[in-house]
Order: sequence, then C-alpha cells, then structure tokens
Amino acid sequence: MTELLFYHLETRPLEAVLPVLLDKTLERGWTAVVEVGSAERLEVLDAALWTYTDDSFLPHAVATGGEDDAIQPVLLANGKNNPNTANVRFYVDRATPSAGQDYERLVYIFNGHDPDAVTEARGIWRELRETYTLTYWQQDGNGRWAKKA
Repeated sequence: MTELLFYHLETRPLEAVLPVLLDKTLERGWTAVVEVGSAERLEVLDAALWTYTDDSFLPHAVATGGEDDAIQPVLLANGKNNPNTANVRFYVDRATPSAGQDYERLVYIFNGHDPDAVTEARGIWRELRETYTLTYWQQDGNGRWAKKA
C-alpha cells in the first residue's frame, strides 16, 4: 500500500525543508515530482532548490510539457501529471493528494501557522486514511522531525 506522509511545518519554512526531503528521496534512487499550488510559488521553489546550500546541487527542473521532463530526477509542476515517472509525489503550498495516486510514497507538507492549512490537512487525513498508510511528522523546537502518528 502507498504511504502518505504528512509533514507539519512549525519552525523551518518549506524552502528549507523541501530540499532536504528531496535529497533523501534521490539518495534512495527514487525520482520525484513536486506539485505546487500556484505558478508564482513554483518560481520561488525553483530558485530555492538552486540555492539552498553553497556546497551541493539538487538536480531538478520545472515541468514544461516537453520531452526533457521525462529525464528529470526532480520535477516541479503545478499539474497532476507524472512526466518523469516519479516514485514519490510531494504536495506543497496547498496542492492536495487524492485517492488513486500510483506512487511508492506521497508526501503532503503543510504550514502549521496557517489555520486553514491545518484544517485542510485534517480533512485530507480523514478522507484518505482508508486508502493509504498514513504517518504524521511534526517539527520540534529545533526543526527536527518527530513522528506523532
């Protein structure tokens, strides 16, 4: 059964957390697609992935609908397609998972300081708990992840 991991941001922003999670995804030999809630945020995350550390490189691209999408290890998109045949799909900035997603893992990241995002995450949990194996991770005061459910 596909895993759906909920990541509840508390102390560190998405731009700091997402690159680390994508690095771990690539270390497993997986590919990823990151579904972003808006085109504006797509540009911001693209820039953040290029510059998140001085000494590393996170290979990625923004989906264009062209042939090159298929060869990208990490693809940023604001649609539901899976052009790089990703193993993992990340949902950020209010992009939401649904039933019937064919991935090894789904990762839903939401902002704990946004009451609407928290309410939405709870609704998604209730809606998809019978469809996927769910786990819930929350940042502690130091930005480390603690499994809560």
